[in-house]
Amino acid sequence: MMAEALMTRTVYTCSPEDSLEQATRIMWESDVGCLVVTDVENKPVGMITDRDVAIAAYTQGVPLRDSRVASAMAQHVLTCAPNTPLGELEILMRGAQIRRLPVVDMRSKLMGIVTLGDIARNAQSGPLHMTEIPGLARTFAAITERRCAASAAQ
Repeated sequence: MMAEALMTRTVYTCSPEDSLEQATRIMWESDVGCLVVTDVENKPVGMITDRDVAIAAYTQGVPLRDSRVASAMAQHVLTCAPNTPLGELEILMRGAQIRRLPVVDMRSKLMGIVTLGDIARNAQSGPLHMTEIPGLARTFAAITERRCAASAAQ
C-alpha cells in the first residue's frame, strides 16, 4: 500500500505569518489537531499542532492574535512522495515520533497527508495484510513513547 492510497487529500494549512489565533480557528472549524504550514508556492515549511499553540500561549504570555505561527511551529518537516510504501511511512513516523506526514509531489508541493488515523482506518477496513499489523503496532508504540524520564514521573 502506497502513501497516495492512504492519504487524506483535504489538508488544512496556514502560513508562517498567520496569527496563532487564525491557526487555532482553522483547527477548531475543521476539527483537526494539526495544520501544515505552507509557503506561497504551497510547499510545506512547518507543522503546527493544537499542543504547539497551547505551549506557545503559556510560554509567550501574549494573546494568540499577537503571536505568529512561525514562533510556535515545528520547522523541520518530514515529507513523503505519493509512491512511498507503507513500510517506509512507518519507519519515518517511528524514527521522528510523528503522527502525521505530508505527501508532496515532485515539485515539493503539498498534495495530501498521511496520519496515524488514516493507517489505522485502512488497517481495520482496507486491504492491509495480517502480516503488516505487527509493524503497525510497533509504529504506534514508538510514536507514543515518552521522550524523557522526567515526563514519565509527572
